[in-house]
Amino acid sequence: MKTGTIKFFNATKGFGFVKVDNSDQEIFVHITGLVDQVKEADRVSFEVIEGRKGLNAVNVKKI
Repeated sequence: MKTGTIKFFNATKGFGFVKVDNSDQEIFVHITGLVDQVKEADRVSFEVIEGRKGLNAVNVKKI
């Protein structure tokens, strides 16, 4: 599991980005990959999978 911070999340459109801890990497997150509801600045843990357009964060949980 990786950890990070929700940098942006638009609940209306159902997607956003997670900034990975100790990295400049940002990973796309779709609402279907959430375990808990999230908002900007929430600390989360997550797994990374290869999606159709790149890396996706899944099993995203608040920590």
